[in-house]
Amino acid sequence: MAATEPTHRIGPPLTAGEREMLRAHLDYHRATLAWKCDGLTDEELRRQASPPSTLSLLGLVRHMAEVERHWFRRTVGGADVPHLWSDERDFQAAYDASGANRAEAFAAWEAEVEHSRAVEAAAGSLDVTTYIVKWQEEASLRMLMLHMIHEYARHNGHADFLREAVDGATGA
Repeated sequence: MAATEPTHRIGPPLTAGEREMLRAHLDYHRATLAWKCDGLTDEELRRQASPPSTLSLLGLVRHMAEVERHWFRRTVGGADVPHLWSDERDFQAAYDASGANRAEAFAAWEAEVEHSRAVEAAAGSLDVTTYIVKWQEEASLRMLMLHMIHEYARHNGHADFLREAVDGATGA
């Protein structure tokens, strides 16, 4: 097993203002992904546990670093930063964790989460909008935070199955 500190997850509040609620749900889903990786070795994190899929827990962490970078740093923050694992702007490249390790993947992901938090906190309100090329429309920070919650929730479902296949651990 990997020697890492166990992830501490704080459940979202049952009552709160809209922005606090969105932040809390997003952070809960971020912590859930980390929790699904707790106690596993690099080899276990790289395990492609559901053939024919090549998806792994480490690939999910790398992908979510790329997603955080895209939506918060590039889209909302306007930063001109390259992809983390692709020179061709290929989001799928992050899923290839064959040569990756926990330290590299988690350092990148945690750094992107911190950038995301800073970009969100600097926004004047949830009503701040930005043009989304893919959608060909303006979208609010509110929508992008909901999109990120959805993205994590979907991938945390994948993480449930991947973790169970690695060592039988279940739970949400």
